[in-house]
Order: sequence, then structure tokens, then C-alpha cells
Amino acid sequence: MQNNLGLFLTKRAFLTPEREGYVDSHADLRLSFRALNARSNRLANALVAAGLKPGERVGLLLMNSAEFMEAYFALAKIGAVVVPLNWRLVPDELEFILKDSGTRRLIYGDEFLGSVAELHARGEKTEVSHWLQVAGSEQTAPFAESYEAFRDAASESEPEPGAADEDMLYIMYTSGTTGLPKGVVHTHASAIWAILTIAANSDYHDADRYLGALPMFHVGALTPLAVNVYRGATSVVMRSFDPLLAWQLIEREKITTGLMVPAMLNFMLQVEDFERFDFSAVRWIMTGAAPVPVALTQKYHHMGIGILQVYGLTESCGPACVMTSENALRKPGSTGQAFFHTDVKLVNDAGETCASGEPGEVL
Repeated sequence: MQNNLGLFLTKRAFLTPEREGYVDSHADLRLSFRALNARSNRLANALVAAGLKPGERVGLLLMNSAEFMEAYFALAKIGAVVVPLNWRLVPDELEFILKDSGTRRLIYGDEFLGSVAELHARGEKTEVSHWLQVAGSEQTAPFAESYEAFRDAASESEPEPGAADEDMLYIMYTSGTTGLPKGVVHTHASAIWAILTIAANSDYHDADRYLGALPMFHVGALTPLAVNVYRGATSVVMRSFDPLLAWQLIEREKITTGLMVPAMLNFMLQVEDFERFDFSAVRWIMTGAAPVPVALTQKYHHMGIGILQVYGLTESCGPACVMTSENALRKPGSTGQAFFHTDVKLVNDAGETCASGEPGEVL
């Protein structure tokens, strides 16, 4: 088996073909791993037939959706480079990212047609020449093809892998603190090692059901969803976060694990009479991207839900440090221990490892 991330879905569809792989909370769509892989293969084969070459950049301007999931694995299989786009950005910001990354093809949702039409009208200010619209109930733009028709006309046979190991997999733009967004490059190898290190540090059970609420253009969503494919967990994904819906899904879908930022966890506690929902199946929820109040950890801990605090960053493909709820209560203020396949240290201005108690820069 080649070290191509897209082949993780191929293998999962072989091992547990009938298990639910992806559940869309808004579209009433349920896909087995076999069906998800078939859709992914169709898109991959359609893109190859349309002339896509390994290394070509493809932008994804999509809300959380099965189309985002299947496109990510399809592009990985054939060696294209995924450029996840933050749908909160305005056309000027999107134009910069598309041009900076050299994106040639764009897959977008119909809710972004206004911004995309403006980008298309700017002509050579981007290098995009192939536009695929996930149309839903809307008409496809005159300059675009219907994503669904494009995908479904192709074969669901496995495409020839187009990349592996240190070949580029995606470019994820991070705003940073100053200047223009910066593209962080990840390879198949770095993405796979991130999957392995999360799996090594997390209490995954066979056939877990994971609630995803973060936007897929963020590493905090994309890497865990790939972990679910690796471990055979069902991804129950919210198109966008809603605290009441989160509790409803936890009960209805018998959610066992998930990932939320601290603000989301706090909003869920503000839902009136949330205790009426059955959350007994939930073992743990990962959280990060902001400081986690001890009171928040305590509340969930007393509800029988472990809170795994994660320190991570786009450049590490997600995982850096992790801390269980027990340790968070025992040692508040700590960022936890390094993940299994991660090394963390503090250095001073000279690049030397800091002594205990000495402040420094995290590497």
C-alpha cells in the first residue's frame, strides 16, 4: 500500500464497506464507506479525464458537506493539491489565495455564487479556468459545470494513485498576526503522521460516532475527519454549528466522540434544559484553539464526558500537545504532553533549550 492519504478511504471501504462513513446533519444524507469511496473515485476519474495532472492545485470553497469530504480524498488519490478556502473571506482575499497558490480549478457551493461570479469576472487576476458548482437547487452559473453531473458521468473504479509520501497534499492558508495569509504546505507523509499521532493518543473504539462542527477548511476539522476514516469511525458532520442541534445529534446519532472549540462547548451548556438529552454514549470531546476554563472542564467531567485539551497549529497538521480532563483539573494552566509522534521543546533567543521555569519559544 502506497503512502497516499486518499488510499486510506480505499482501504476503509474494503474493510468496513457497509458501515456509515459520513452523515450530513442538514441534507439528510447517509453514506456508507463504500458509497463515499465510490463518489470520491468518480470525481477523481472525471478530473483525470478532464486533463488534471498530479501537482495541479484545486480550490474547495464549500461548506461542510459530503462533497468536501469526497473531493479531499479524490484529489489526494490522483495527486492533486487541495487548497481549502475559508468561506468567510471576501473576494479580494480569495483572489490573493487563488493567485498565490496557483489554483487552476475551483469547486464551490452555490451559496458562494456571488463571490465566485465576481472572481470569474476578474479574468486573469486568478488562474482558475475550470469552475465546478455544487448546485443543489440553484441553476449552475453560465461559466461553470454542474459538479454532480461532472462527477456522476465517470467510473467508480479506483484511479491510479498520482502521489505519495513527500508529494504535496494540500496548502492551507493561515491568517497569522501580520500581513497577508500564508500558505502552509502539507504532504501525504505529514498528513498521515498527524493521523497516526492522534489515533495513538486518543481512546478510539471500533465503530465510534464522531460529531464534527468545525469548518472543514480548518486543520482542526480536516485532520480528525481523516482520522475517522483511518479508524473506521462514522463522521456526523454539522454544516455549521448550532448548540441545540449539537445536543439533538448527540442523542439521535448516539455520538461517542467529537471536537469543539471552548466557545462551542460553553454555548451548549447555555441551551435551556440541555440535561433532557441523552448524552450517555459520549466518552470524550477534544477542544482547543483557545484557553479552556477549568470550570468548563469540570462541568463536562461531572457529566461523565472527558475533555481532551489539544494545543495544535496548522503547521503541525493539527496535533502538538494534549491533556486529559483529569490532568486539566489536576494541573490547570498546563498545555499537556506532546502527542506520541510529536516533540515539543522551549528554546531561548539563542536557540538553546530552556531550563525548567525559564520562559522561551515553543518549537
